Amino acid sequence: MDEMDMTCVTWRKSTRSNGSGNCVEVATELAGEVGLRDSKDPSGPILTFSPTAWATFVRATQTEGSHH
Repeated sequence: MDEMDMTCVTWRKSTRSNGSGNCVEVATELAGEVGLRDSKDPSGPILTFSPTAWATFVRATQTEGSHH
């Protein structure tokens, strides 16, 4: 993410996070992007996805999770 001000971004963990510390955090209010980072390394790298790609990923994982 080039030169994006991350000081006002709200990161959130999944409601299914079990508190083990092995979580990712998501930020959805970025300008036209969805951010993803490792909760153990908040100042580390951030992956970004288009909102469409993120929605596709979330749908796919929700569908996969319902088969267990």
